[in-house]
Amino acid sequence: MAAPASAPADSRSRPAVRDVVFVDGVRTPFGKAGSKGQYAQTRADDMVVKVIRELLRRHPELPAERIDEVAIAATTQIGDQGLTIGRTAALLAGLPKSVPGFAIDRMCAGAMTAVTTVSSGIAFGAYDVVIAGGVEHMGNHPMGEGADPNPRFVSDKIVDPSALVMGSTAENLHDRYPSLTKERTDAYAALSQQRYEEAQEAGKISPDLVPVSTRSDEGWGLATTDEPPRPGTTVETLAGLKTPFRPHGRVTPGNAAGLNDGATGALLADAETAEELGLPVGMRLVGYSFAGVEPEVMGVGPVPATEKALKRAGLTIDDIGLFEINEAFAVQVLAFLEHFGIADDDPRVNPWGGAIACGHPLASSGVRLMTQLSRHFEEHPEVRYGITTMCIGIGMGGTVIWENPNYNAGGEQ
Repeated sequence: MAAPASAPADSRSRPAVRDVVFVDGVRTPFGKAGSKGQYAQTRADDMVVKVIRELLRRHPELPAERIDEVAIAATTQIGDQGLTIGRTAALLAGLPKSVPGFAIDRMCAGAMTAVTTVSSGIAFGAYDVVIAGGVEHMGNHPMGEGADPNPRFVSDKIVDPSALVMGSTAENLHDRYPSLTKERTDAYAALSQQRYEEAQEAGKISPDLVPVSTRSDEGWGLATTDEPPRPGTTVETLAGLKTPFRPHGRVTPGNAAGLNDGATGALLADAETAEELGLPVGMRLVGYSFAGVEPEVMGVGPVPATEKALKRAGLTIDDIGLFEINEAFAVQVLAFLEHFGIADDDPRVNPWGGAIACGHPLASSGVRLMTQLSRHFEEHPEVRYGITTMCIGIGMGGTVIWENPNYNAGGEQ
């Protein structure tokens, strides 16, 4: 009989868990998907190249060869979003060939999962510095393109048929929670547009955007601003919009995010490496969780994901001073707020508006939430903890808890 493998003599063979920090994040302006959108003739991988190069341009203190991994998410991994886009975009961006990369998919939470995945690697000691982000060109690749859902999902009643249509899942959420009325969702949507407009006018949005050269039948152009926002939106202008997912329904193009194109990217590092290289620290990772829910009401996913993350971190919802919640649908945000006893218009929630205004290019959105939360932390040293959270197709939710490095214990939250 072979002798049993010997156990490690002591703990020195096991790396200590390291602190993970969010250094910086950038994104392209978000566009409207379709033939008239600003990115209609722009490749998805070229948008990722722009964010990678911009991160390096903004941080000349970071040698490119120190990047240990590039993780890029896309929901539809075909065409210009295929071929292991984390690796191919890294090569196209001019990173050394020694820098590896990979692609990842968790539908809308792709970029969020890219961040949590490489952050786990940083904490374990596998990486020191990484780039993580996401891209979605919904004009080139509509959601579900090329997918072949197994017919047993419906025939064996594993999921309700509406689970595969995101707008229908939002209508289901209205059904399940009658208190979440269309009037409330329209009011929330109008507030999102208003907050975005105010933030843009105050110069808070543009610093995170990297201009993108675009091509159209008319020639070359430059994308410098988000295309989806509708300034001047009011509850009255939203009231009469059609409900495409159900006759006399409650979900409209006005209280939901549109179909969009865009890319995001972030730099993450362990705390000691950030200090060594002189990299700024925007946030410190506290913890994260993903949770599954019934696919036909996927919008409620952020609730159990947040409860799970808070429990693991030893925190409560009262410890959270800032919230960046992805606005796939207004009803999904309101379900979260109502569950935790937070007012629909709480100023701590999406202070600069959200995806209903600026857009939701699926797999890219998680890093937009994180980048904005890090900017909010700069302005609010009285806040110690914040979260980024989002619902995910096929019945999931994801939440990441962050700590403010600017926290002033003497302030009030």
